Amino acid sequence: MVKTPVRAALALAVLSGALWASPAAAAGHEETAPLTWAHRAEVTYGSLQQHLYQGPQEHGLYLEKTPRKEGENPHSYLWPLREAAAATVDMAELPRVGARYKRDAAERFTALRLYFDPRDGRSGYDSYLPAPLGQGGDVFYDDNAVVGLSFLDQYRSTGKELYLDRALETYSVVSRGWDEDPAKPCPGGMRWVDSPNNTMRAANVTGLAAQLAAELYAIDHDDRFLASAKRWYEWNWSCLRRSPGLYHNSRDDDGSVNETLWSYNSGAMIGTATTLYRATGDRAYLDRAVEDAQGSLTYWEQGDRLHDQPAIFNAFYFDNLRILNEVRPDRAYRAAATTYAERIWEENRTPSDGLFRFQPSGGGDHAPAAQAETLEQSAMVQIFAGLASDRS
Repeated sequence: MVKTPVRAALALAVLSGALWASPAAAAGHEETAPLTWAHRAEVTYGSLQQHLYQGPQEHGLYLEKTPRKEGENPHSYLWPLREAAAATVDMAELPRVGARYKRDAAERFTALRLYFDPRDGRSGYDSYLPAPLGQGGDVFYDDNAVVGLSFLDQYRSTGKELYLDRALETYSVVSRGWDEDPAKPCPGGMRWVDSPNNTMRAANVTGLAAQLAAELYAIDHDDRFLASAKRWYEWNWSCLRRSPGLYHNSRDDDGSVNETLWSYNSGAMIGTATTLYRATGDRAYLDRAVEDAQGSLTYWEQGDRLHDQPAIFNAFYFDNLRILNEVRPDRAYRAAATTYAERIWEENRTPSDGLFRFQPSGGGDHAPAAQAETLEQSAMVQIFAGLASDRS
């Protein structure tokens, strides 16, 4: 086993193009795999910080992309920063080395708060920085749901009540998204954005909001969270489920359905059902989670389907498979994440700077000339760190 003090030298070697352990070595020596993945997480995080992090002088914010082009915003949108925060929490949970990242994690959440707009009666995290740092933006309920989930991750990591309070506040924001119009086809569902022009009730925000409510219930057993989690989860199950583990993107107010499939919608429903099972003991939720996990893997592992999904969506998916694996272990869950992560490390990483580059979709084949993005770099940190922490 490599000792922690040696890692700085190893990181420099990898950044210059050397590979610390080959995929074959990782597969052939199972006992060293967690350390291999931890090292890759550290190297990938280091590249994120070197090339996309803007430093304390810029309020701890990140670039959206590098190199930044003329006319692009000076800082990232909310979603990429949230993913950088999630990645840093994952780094802080790494075996052996996590303590060195805890200060970084605290800084991420200070930066996240800069996106909060306390506008009268409709507060929430704006899609872009409000004044004085930016021009503000809309409150997207899916963004706010994942921000709430990150606050809970940081609360569990640190035990600080501030983060739980922020998650509770964000739950209140997201709750506004539930559609109360009984006249719409398949009534209910969460609206995508806080805007009178919104006509879409989406699987992503509904599933992620249900997961936020379920996790809050698991912490303090307030029945309002359980009621919300069940109601929101069941709407996705009833109104957007195509088959086990696969959920259509959204339902418009006119009844039409966007049938696009995304891996993170599979993941959110698996994670929500697992959390509801753990919090309530109702085995029906565990059975649903397992059914969705098996059905989704059957679909996503065909051909390049998983490879072509946005990397950040796969980060959500694998994270939720790990949640289920803690309750009902299945080697297939880790195998899917490992296969994907090995391929992306080999094919999508630019050795000269350690950054991952994808197609404009955020997934697929390596695009050498593309700008590298905080969103995808953070996704790969999350995936590698998840594999490092998962001992299954």
